[in-house]
Amino acid sequence: MENRDTTDGAAAARRARFGRLPARIRYEDMVEEKAVTTNDPAHHAHDPERSWTSFSCLAVDLGL
Repeated sequence: MENRDTTDGAAAARRARFGRLPARIRYEDMVEEKAVTTNDPAHHAHDPERSWTSFSCLAVDLGL
């Protein structure tokens, strides 16, 4: 009998915690709108002097 009561208690606890779905979230609450900035070609231009700072290389880290 004790095993059945323990199982029923555990089942009741699971039902209390997981017995229903979470509240729905509205689409408007999930979306964030931001203003678009203008395209700056200088920002995306290739700079050979600083190009090495963008990448991680084991040989460079070891000084080889």
